Amino acid sequence: MTRVAITGMGIISAIGNNVSENFMSLKTAKHGISRISLLQTRHENDIMVGEIKISNQDLINQLQLPSSNNLTRTALLGAVAAKEALASAKISNCNDRKTGFISSTSVGGMDFTEKYFYEYFDNPEITKYITSHDAGHSSHEIAEILGLQGLVSTISTACSSAANAIMLGARLIKSGKLERVIVGGTDALSKFTINGFKTLMILSDTYNTPFDQNRKGLNLGEAAAYLVLEAEEVAIADKKEILAFVAGYGNANDAYHQTASSENGDGAHLAMEKALQVAGLKSNQIDYINAHGTATPNNDLSEGRAIIRSFGENVPKFSSTKAFTGHTLAAAAAIEAVYSVLAIQNQCIYPNLNFTTPMSEFNLKPVTEFTSASVSTVLSNSFGFGGNCSTLIFTK
Repeated sequence: MTRVAITGMGIISAIGNNVSENFMSLKTAKHGISRISLLQTRHENDIMVGEIKISNQDLINQLQLPSSNNLTRTALLGAVAAKEALASAKISNCNDRKTGFISSTSVGGMDFTEKYFYEYFDNPEITKYITSHDAGHSSHEIAEILGLQGLVSTISTACSSAANAIMLGARLIKSGKLERVIVGGTDALSKFTINGFKTLMILSDTYNTPFDQNRKGLNLGEAAAYLVLEAEEVAIADKKEILAFVAGYGNANDAYHQTASSENGDGAHLAMEKALQVAGLKSNQIDYINAHGTATPNNDLSEGRAIIRSFGENVPKFSSTKAFTGHTLAAAAAIEAVYSVLAIQNQCIYPNLNFTTPMSEFNLKPVTEFTSASVSTVLSNSFGFGGNCSTLIFTK
């Protein structure tokens, strides 16, 4: 059966404006968590976030867009990352192969529509942003910037969105429907998400501490990342460098609660088991787990129990990279897919920042220092509201 090759990657996050900057920050333990500065919110002194310190106007200038554009920050960040992914894959013409674009977002255009909500009837200059609200708008705008004329689709399954975009892209290639798919996700910070997570009482007022006994909650972040997936034979025919393979994927729902994971990690465990089955791998063949690790009391307990259920006493080395970037919602699985591929390319495991005290419920300790290691397989978890759990496996 056709293998799904990764031939290009692009990313922008709080720890770097491209792939190389992100890796350097991971290598040197340079986090991007700070007080919020580019978005006006009454909570600016109460929370920490993973904010990209680039203004919308600078992003517009970088993309050379006309002043009449109606791209919101979500779309602007996505366009920057998607363009880097294409350049990385050495693709100058998106349409020389059967190519699709599957993007994911949860914020969509609400960072702009919430800003102008009370002005639409009085200010005709901002009515253009009304159409930018829905999740699909950013996908179509990014595809247009890329010049892509093929399939465009949008997935919004909360924090597992980008994992499901990657999974769908891989399945479209395996089925022969497409030869190449650009997959990933993008989300900007917005008052709506800040207020929503604040209401759930799961935002930390300091740096997040994944898998620590004294964890206080997550830091929201913003980011975008995309990967270029190609059928292996197409990549070989076009003489592409293959960075890694999407070997396995699984999606499950624990049907437990609207915003909480099940106490025993039922959906997470099932997603990991499905991904291992699709990849044709045993649990002892996983070298590194990039955990969802949001630093919330519920997630880390649920995910930890699910990992133990899947791996028993032989849990691979694991860490969460959200202490670097914050939780970037629909983009999280895409940026962590990029990090997973970089771990394989550079034979390394990233530190789980801010960890000091193991959780009392089990004996799991994440990696806390940047570590050189033999890494051929990486399992990456992403779990979303509504119980939507997804797992991806990347191989050398």
